[in-house]
Amino acid sequence: MKKRHLLISLAVASFVTLLSPVLTNAAPANKDQMQKAMRDYIMKNPEVIIQSLQDYQKKQMDDTQKSFKQVQAMAPKFADQLFRSTGDPVAGNPKGTVTIVEFSDYQCSHCLTMSPVLSKVIKDNPNVRVVLKEFPIRGPMSETAAKAALAAKQQGKYYEFRVALMENQKGKFSEEFIMSTAKKVGLNVKKLKADMNSKTVTDQIKKTQKLAQDLKIMYTPVFFVGKTNVTSKADPEDITFVPGGIDESRLNSIVKSMSS
Repeated sequence: MKKRHLLISLAVASFVTLLSPVLTNAAPANKDQMQKAMRDYIMKNPEVIIQSLQDYQKKQMDDTQKSFKQVQAMAPKFADQLFRSTGDPVAGNPKGTVTIVEFSDYQCSHCLTMSPVLSKVIKDNPNVRVVLKEFPIRGPMSETAAKAALAAKQQGKYYEFRVALMENQKGKFSEEFIMSTAKKVGLNVKKLKADMNSKTVTDQIKKTQKLAQDLKIMYTPVFFVGKTNVTSKADPEDITFVPGGIDESRLNSIVKSMSS
């Protein structure tokens, strides 16, 4: 009963918000009457709440699917920036003929889940090349971690450091954790801190952010899989776009389909 009244109150509040321009110009007595009328109607016709929620959810799903299809269609246009952008860290086989591209953030729970999956896929597929796009979208600490990771690349320990940051988080994600992890993997922390604020690092992050903006990507993780030599003249189907997480078997399957 309490849940039903809560839903009704939320529905009334929503209707009131939608009708706020009308209510603003209404006399106080009329406002009360209108709100009571809306509440009475919902009480007598509770199915309108369910229908409204279903319609809203369907619209959201349709809009999401539409945006995914748009990214898939645009992907070939950005093939060079996705698969062969200078400065992007590369894991796996640098000469692999199939490339997985990932946009990630160190404070993204799904990105943390994908880290061991990606490492396993690399191990299982010696022909795979992986391009890591540092895409910090979850606040200042995400940006600090991204800068530290790109700075670690200059000491030849990017992927080792990335995996350690992704897979050893316990509790609060902080600068102290980032630097202590850097020390554990053998990085020169003093040099790391200096390189984090270099133009090379900041420009690399800006370049990834611009690419994400062009592709209308505002979330992580995001994957693109295709042949390493894919060009802007390719068909959209030649690049597989994966929004969100993906299990190991599915990712392996996509890699194998691109290898043929």
